[in-house]
Amino acid sequence: MASAGKEATPPGQPMSMGQHMLDKGAQMLQNLKPIKQISQHVCTFAIYSHDMSRQIETHHFITRLNQDFLQCAVYDSDDSTGRLIGVEYIVSDKIFETLPPDEQKLWHSHAYEVKSGLLIHPRVPEMVVKPELENLAKTYGKFWCTWQLDRGDRLPLGVPSLMVSPQAVNLGMVSPTLITKRDAKYNISTEAIKQSRVEIAEPEWLNPQADYWKQHGKGFAIDVKQFEMESKYPIL
Repeated sequence: MASAGKEATPPGQPMSMGQHMLDKGAQMLQNLKPIKQISQHVCTFAIYSHDMSRQIETHHFITRLNQDFLQCAVYDSDDSTGRLIGVEYIVSDKIFETLPPDEQKLWHSHAYEVKSGLLIHPRVPEMVVKPELENLAKTYGKFWCTWQLDRGDRLPLGVPSLMVSPQAVNLGMVSPTLITKRDAKYNISTEAIKQSRVEIAEPEWLNPQADYWKQHGKGFAIDVKQFEMESKYPIL
């Protein structure tokens, strides 16, 4: 299932020369400031909350708005043809504790991802990113996947899916095949990275409302419902 996304190219004609020229011109004239604020690329794995038998490799391109809040554009790869598959918001433990309990259920912790070596900064030495890893280990994320490439969707179909983070228990364990494939791509050893992060401090406390599936055996899924529109103007 996880390899289906490679064949799930969207329908459409190749870009014309005119379109290429327009894009190049726009790049020269427009500032694209929000995109230029992206400062980090993190690769990790995610699991569908509504079907935990499905796991995917994800690439998060991170913008830090302040010390306690990050926003990520999530792609299926870091290649030039990478497809935007979702968005993740990351908050510090301090902000997470201010959220209502029902909201906290939608978020996942990052401590295990960091400590296990599953979350990496491709091509950046560990000693360089260690301070950031120490910060990320104490954060929580909410990740909505909008394009389910792993099931072969050639377009972003249906409603967004809530994703959860890997954990060291049953359904939360990442497939060794996915890890081996990524290790080969970046010429790394996830196991060796894990050993090098032993000294990264564990959070003193992980809020049990996060990683809700692990504590309660329940996931979340969005359902689309039709409703009557209310308006002071008649619908023609």
